[in-house]
Amino acid sequence: MKNNKPLRPIWQDDPDSVKIIDQRFLPHRFSVIDLKSVDDVIYAIKEMCVRGAPLIGVTAAYGIYLAALGLAKNPSGGDFIVGECGRLKAARPTAVNLAWAAERVLKKVLSAAGIQNKIETARNEAGKIAEEEVDNCRNIGTYGLEIIEEISRRKAGKTVNILTHCNAGWLACIEYGTATAPIYAAHEKGLDIHVWVDETRPLNQGARLTAWELGQHGVKHTVITDNAGGHLMQHGMVDLVIVGSDRTTSTGDVANKIGTYLKALSAKDNDIPFYVALPSSTFDWNLSDGVKEIPIETRDPDEVRYVQGLEKDVIRSVLIPPADSPAANFAFDVTPARLVTGYITERGICDAAGIRKLFPERV
Repeated sequence: MKNNKPLRPIWQDDPDSVKIIDQRFLPHRFSVIDLKSVDDVIYAIKEMCVRGAPLIGVTAAYGIYLAALGLAKNPSGGDFIVGECGRLKAARPTAVNLAWAAERVLKKVLSAAGIQNKIETARNEAGKIAEEEVDNCRNIGTYGLEIIEEISRRKAGKTVNILTHCNAGWLACIEYGTATAPIYAAHEKGLDIHVWVDETRPLNQGARLTAWELGQHGVKHTVITDNAGGHLMQHGMVDLVIVGSDRTTSTGDVANKIGTYLKALSAKDNDIPFYVALPSSTFDWNLSDGVKEIPIETRDPDEVRYVQGLEKDVIRSVLIPPADSPAANFAFDVTPARLVTGYITERGICDAAGIRKLFPERV
């Protein structure tokens, strides 16, 4: 929702392009970008105009569609679109949804006969993936609501305080979000909830995006520094932690925005339930040891060195450390399964041992 109007972060109203919300400048500037080529899609993913595992996947799916539009000008045909798929998959390494969605559309395109049929097949499959992710997030909200309802009952209807990290809302997931889906479901049901929003340095996706989303929905929330979570937990001010995921192994290790691991450690030390909300598209069924096997993206150190904000109606970047100080920018960390209370999926809630039981076809 934006200004109480239904909205998605990616859509089509022209067969020659795909539109996205440019998330780099929210909440201070709302702008839309037209993606007209695979190069445009790669730029949007790399520069985080789009971000969040499900949205990255859907954007990559439409990237294959845009590649299919170029088949008429490329006599190499299948080799061309396979190459474009490879370029898309290399755009960001950690979120598994990107490769999963691109390969799914590619497989359909390669099996279709005729250029026009390939184009229509790619467009339809990308749209299908988007709708599936919407349904998945809706179901995540339904199952996650049960957790919040139980805490509300135990507290006799008093405020349920939920802490979340980064942005795993509709901006990242087409609709509803993953970590935010249960929050929105609880709010719509009239439960008294309040969300602690980690600012999520270095790009402040929590302070910029999650806070904006929750405000649009009328959900009570408070933005906090990334380092405040442990203090709040120690003093009984957090009832539940819900985060999203960019890649989760078949054994339950979770790669998510840098800082998630520290929240999980604090939650464990204070006996606070720590849940990961994710659709099945975010599981990597081929990996078992997340710490050793999940590739962790390192990004431009200037994202650490500079902070973006609004000053007198102008968005500016300000240098924080000494100009000659080196910086390192690790985009994700891995939370071991032993720290996760449960996984909220479109098929239900499970612990690490129950992941394969919920998805037996993956065995």
